[in-house]
Amino acid sequence: MKQNKVTLKESILVLVLALTLAATTTFAQEGQKERPQQPEEVIRVYTDLVQTDVTVFDKQGRFVNGLRREDFALSIDGKPQPIEFFDRVAAGSADEETQLAAARGVSSKKVAAPVPLDRGRAVFFYLDDFHLSAGDLVFLRKALLHFIDSDLGQNDEAVITSASGQIGFLQQLTDNKVVLRAAVERIKARPYYVRDTERPPMTEYQALLIDRSPMAMDPSGLSLGSVFDYFVRKRMEDTQATTLEEFEAVVLHVRNRARQILDQAAGITVNALDGLNALIRSSSQLPGRKLVFFISDGFFTDRRNSDTAERLQTMTSAAARNGVVIYSLDARALTTGLPPPGDEVAVDHSGMLERDSRGELYASREAMEVLANDTGGRTIFDTNALDVGLAKALKETSVYYLLAWRGNHEEEQARKPRRVEVSLVGRQDLMVRLRQGSIFDIDPAKGSRQSTIKQEKNTEKPSEAKLEEAITGMYPSNELPVALSLDYLSTPDKGLLLTASMQLMSDSLSFATEEGKERAVVDLAGSVYNVAGKVGAHFNQQKTIATTLPNHARPPNQALIFRHQVTLPPGLYQIRAGARDERSGKVGTIHQWIEVPDLASHHLTLSSVFAGEPPPLTTSAAQSDQNLPTRMRRPAQSRIW
Repeated sequence: MKQNKVTLKESILVLVLALTLAATTTFAQEGQKERPQQPEEVIRVYTDLVQTDVTVFDKQGRFVNGLRREDFALSIDGKPQPIEFFDRVAAGSADEETQLAAARGVSSKKVAAPVPLDRGRAVFFYLDDFHLSAGDLVFLRKALLHFIDSDLGQNDEAVITSASGQIGFLQQLTDNKVVLRAAVERIKARPYYVRDTERPPMTEYQALLIDRSPMAMDPSGLSLGSVFDYFVRKRMEDTQATTLEEFEAVVLHVRNRARQILDQAAGITVNALDGLNALIRSSSQLPGRKLVFFISDGFFTDRRNSDTAERLQTMTSAAARNGVVIYSLDARALTTGLPPPGDEVAVDHSGMLERDSRGELYASREAMEVLANDTGGRTIFDTNALDVGLAKALKETSVYYLLAWRGNHEEEQARKPRRVEVSLVGRQDLMVRLRQGSIFDIDPAKGSRQSTIKQEKNTEKPSEAKLEEAITGMYPSNELPVALSLDYLSTPDKGLLLTASMQLMSDSLSFATEEGKERAVVDLAGSVYNVAGKVGAHFNQQKTIATTLPNHARPPNQALIFRHQVTLPPGLYQIRAGARDERSGKVGTIHQWIEVPDLASHHLTLSSVFAGEPPPLTTSAAQSDQNLPTRMRRPAQSRIW
């Protein structure tokens, strides 16, 4: 959910009022100059629009199309609220960003550049590998590979990332299936079992029950029939405790043992959630609605010894601000909740431990349900067909309804959490799914707008540093439209030669008259990375585009092409390149992967396909590198064997 400011109509009203006040003040001063100047009257009009995305499904789980504004009923904290904006949005479409901006009451600042008919969707897979067993990874890898091969749509991008960071440099949003498959191959089992060395063994869930229990049995031997009672009895048998003092020492020992286990578990859970939180916040740099699959074997929410509950609330609020929908997937598939075969468990012939452990499966899924339900997603539990669950989630999030209403300025300033409810008029047979994250929470990572602006002014960086920072950023920058073509050839003297050709359109640059010519200056930079994230080749240069046209006319829009060549051994590489317009300061970057084949295998391999055309723009001799033929290529991973 996002907040948005003054509409055009009300902006005009404020302007007219301001002009009227100014004219009245001027007339008074001309007639009676001896009067002291009156303080300027200020009229403030607040018209905040708040928006949320909503999906509607029938009993078969299919998205319901064709609904209208009047079909929906909106209430805030139980009070009916009129819907000021309504639209149906296709996720990943070229119009999505414009529709979202319209719901906020502002015009889109989208750069004027050719866009595909389908901009594509951003899909994130976050693997909580701290809570994933080796057996579950086998089925998970198959599901991920099936998604890559069959479900990743045209222009869609995906990223496979993990809590431990074991995927490394391949944890990047990309449409390159070779990269995504390589990321899947890096997934290894890294479960962290919280155990202690005492006997009988105590599980994390048993420790949680003990920590929540008010007491064990009393000194007279009256059993309360709980997990706490079981471990106290076993400890008393081992230590032969008989007195009241010894009993109290045993109770304290069991509690401390349970809390040590919970402290270990809390640290692991916090690490897993911090990674997901960072992913949610970084996605704010991407347009549109984002889909996140949170994959785990589950973990417990310990409200007494950790701040897990508060972290979950903060994350769902961040998801609401950044347009993130989370689907929680239990990698255990169909499970009974019993310990895996081979795990050591405490022996209890009375059945007490088994009875109290019946809630373990539900408790391990509680946080996953919160993440899904409060962000407008859902859970994918109890299914062995993980690939089917992923495909269904992708389909049901492909379309959504966008609703916006006029907020209350005073309540917005107070940052008071609001309860938003959306229902359908007269359609009880349909299910409405919407996010529940607080829409007025302050983002602590961002702080106030004034402090942010002040910090940016105080940390002014050189142009070269800005360009390098943008190139190494997590996501490409599109302030300045750039395109990149990667081509490779086998040469007799240098071996495999990679050519990186970067294209800019001349109308995106800022030209100025210098010495009778129209000139634009652009800084270019780029780096080549291997799969380990290590930088190999690097280039950094400045180009001047100069034209001579009558009456200082602006040069016609032409494609400007710059190239850099480097020899590389076979392997998978990422080229990150960028450009910065010196006068406007606008920066554009692009990331692209290419797989350079191993010709020593003596298999027939197709190199890039080249097509030439006349030079697009005449420039000075010092910049003749850009007068190169435009290259059209087949994807590097396409080849004939």
